[in-house]
Amino acid sequence: MPNGAAAHADHHGHHAHHPALQHHFESLEQQHEASTLGMWVFLVTEVMFFGGLLMAYLLYRVWYPGAWAEASLALDIVLGGINTAVLIASSFTMAMAVRAAQTGRHQHTVRWLILTMALGLTFLVIKYFEYAHKFELREVPGPDFEWHGQFPYQAQIFFSLYFGLTGLHALHMIIGVTLLAVITWMAAKGRFTPEWYTPVEMSGLYWHFVDIVWIFLFPLLYLVDRAHGVAQVGV
Repeated sequence: MPNGAAAHADHHGHHAHHPALQHHFESLEQQHEASTLGMWVFLVTEVMFFGGLLMAYLLYRVWYPGAWAEASLALDIVLGGINTAVLIASSFTMAMAVRAAQTGRHQHTVRWLILTMALGLTFLVIKYFEYAHKFELREVPGPDFEWHGQFPYQAQIFFSLYFGLTGLHALHMIIGVTLLAVITWMAAKGRFTPEWYTPVEMSGLYWHFVDIVWIFLFPLLYLVDRAHGVAQVGV
């Protein structure tokens, strides 16, 4: 066997002994690149998924600017702002978890992941109370919907899109927390090394995507039309 071929075989054999290397990849590096590409393709499909609802929201906003301004005032900007800060903090803790996994610090990885999950659950609890208040006021689209403003029909469209967008986002948060729980268990078992931490990094990409979606939703739903609504009611 030529020296080059022998060296290649030795290189492949070295990586093949790593328990995380799948048989259809030649190296951990190749496996990591394929995983990264797959995750980005998945995130692109998620952008298209959210994009349809966002486009519907923007079109209706053009058609019913007065109703959008009026309905936007009914959203709790304080709870929305707190949730925004919570998710920004969770992006930082997730980044620190990935960094800890890269450097082989298992305990730090677990701690940062637990903190990230705690922040994600905090977001969901706050969103629960925000939803509960809407149910109490009967501002949930359906036969019992009540609106005492100028545009009851259009306001119901606004809240349909509000619950659609924020509910879909909350579902992604639940999936993210569940995924991080599995990754945390793997980290606690010492599964990740500086040579292989791909699941932590891919989970981080997903988590950052969910956070970025909220960064778009918060100003779009809570802030953009608020000034117009305040001007309408003369506050």
